[in-house]
Amino acid sequence: MLDCRSHPNFDDLCEMKIGIVCYPTFGGSGVVATELGKALAIRGHQVHFVTYSMPVRLDFFSENIFYHEVAVSSYPLFDYAPYESALTSKLVDVVRSEKLDLLHVHYAIPHASVAWLAKQILASYGIYIPIVTTLHGTDITLVGKDLSYEPVVTFAINHSDGITAVSESLKRDTYANFKIEKDIRVIYNFVDLSRFGKKANEQFKSMVAPNGEKLIVHTSNFRKVKRVEDVVLVFDRIVKKMPAKLLLIGDGPERTAIEKLCREVGNCEHVRFMGRQEAVEEILSVCDLFIMPSESESFGLAALEAMACHVPVISTNTGGMPELNIHGVTGFLSNVGEVDDMARHALEILSDTETLSRFKSAAALQAQKFDIHVVLPDYENYYLDILERSK
Repeated sequence: MLDCRSHPNFDDLCEMKIGIVCYPTFGGSGVVATELGKALAIRGHQVHFVTYSMPVRLDFFSENIFYHEVAVSSYPLFDYAPYESALTSKLVDVVRSEKLDLLHVHYAIPHASVAWLAKQILASYGIYIPIVTTLHGTDITLVGKDLSYEPVVTFAINHSDGITAVSESLKRDTYANFKIEKDIRVIYNFVDLSRFGKKANEQFKSMVAPNGEKLIVHTSNFRKVKRVEDVVLVFDRIVKKMPAKLLLIGDGPERTAIEKLCREVGNCEHVRFMGRQEAVEEILSVCDLFIMPSESESFGLAALEAMACHVPVISTNTGGMPELNIHGVTGFLSNVGEVDDMARHALEILSDTETLSRFKSAAALQAQKFDIHVVLPDYENYYLDILERSK
């Protein structure tokens, strides 16, 4: 892997001013964008976040990090606030006033098309700003394929100066579903091992599993695509075979239905809804198994964070999951909806201490390949390529 520090123009690279546009929520694209910006700032780059609220992972002050809030005015004329127009104007203002070198937009809808429009307006001022668009998953596999969005998504991707995808699977899906005329660079999602590789909090573990129960965990935004109901059904098969507890981290539109399902199957006493958690690593570090039965996963960032905490993964074999979760080594892969197969594999991992220890070690070793310090130079080198190409 190339290290940008060996590049002859590294001094210029270190002076880059990068604008990052993302969703500021707990979703994977927002988390990756925020963690990337924080890591770039530590490396000496000046990073400007432009979004409608403070990103949830932007939890510390740095002299190289700046936040620009997009204010959307409310008028009786509009049924929906014109966020895209407000964001475009804000990008024009920030690029001009801060003299940014590059815009990196995360999630194609609407950020890629907004960036393109801002680029056209800036050109009228004699300012050229290259755009890198990172595709994260549902912007391509779900929302983007909607006929009402497809022309805009295709245009915006093709008019980006650089395009990255978080997995080979997502890259293939993009080419299969859109008429893309440009190369897509795969740069995997990453994890900060200095944060997620911490030692388990035994005091917390004794609180949630006072009798030494196995701890099963799932974290997501509780949307239908995450199939959280399958987590409950897999766990129900586990708890009938051994003492166990299920920790559900997150919240979202499916939570009420999941709570109802727990009551129906009769395992509520073993299930704890943890809600949204900022320090998710504190919970993951005490767990024994992570379950991700998603219908679609472009990469599986939540699974990677679990693996970094020495937690093996039971997941579906959809999207980019096989690129992360090695079947029979770091966990197991099953077809979507095959609850019995997932439960069988889960019980195999949890069957004895030696087997569980082996899977835990393999999961942590695999996570090292996606350490932020390994992946970050890929982004830095790509930025440099785009800037040099733009000249």
